[in-house]
Amino acid sequence: MTMRLPRTAHTSRPWRIHEFADDFQVEDVWALPVTGGPDELDRLVRQFTNDDRTALSSPVVRVLFAIRWKLGALLGLDKPDAGLNSRVGSLRERLPEDLRAGTRGPDLRAVPFTSVYQTRQEWVAESANRTVHAVMHISWVPDPTPDDPTRHRARMAVLVKPNGLLGAVYMAGIKPFRYLGVYPKLLSSIGREWEAGRTAKATA
Repeated sequence: MTMRLPRTAHTSRPWRIHEFADDFQVEDVWALPVTGGPDELDRLVRQFTNDDRTALSSPVVRVLFAIRWKLGALLGLDKPDAGLNSRVGSLRERLPEDLRAGTRGPDLRAVPFTSVYQTRQEWVAESANRTVHAVMHISWVPDPTPDDPTRHRARMAVLVKPNGLLGAVYMAGIKPFRYLGVYPKLLSSIGREWEAGRTAKATA
């Protein structure tokens, strides 16, 4: 089940990210077609970061990302001086001591997102360029059923801090592509990869 959720589906939960990212706006919240046991968030994180098959498996997503990188190169959106620890500081600088000392989590390979922290129920990664400082928050939420009272489901929230007028125009311009092309294809491919991994594990 891939479904867009209201912002309150993220803001009402007691996530640690609320403690230090209140200057970011919640742009999107999605329920992912991924369910599992209470301790399976780490497996999902490893699926996200193991290689680029899940992130860019759809031809539509590959084309849209290719266009984005080409535009970024032409307009200088992704130069080193526009990224993390240059134009903006990393969220890791804001972490409370227990999160800073805990597991940071792996970085993504397919897209330029750097991991900030990982817990049993949350994984956070960030990226920055000339237009925006963006945060991806993957959470593991109880979603019990009569047959499986311990079932959990993954959610994804995207938080952003646009860089002035340029960032606001950029976010408005890419919204149709996100909703009509990127998110449906990307999240569906994540679900397929998750189920394939579950099947492989069951038959091993």
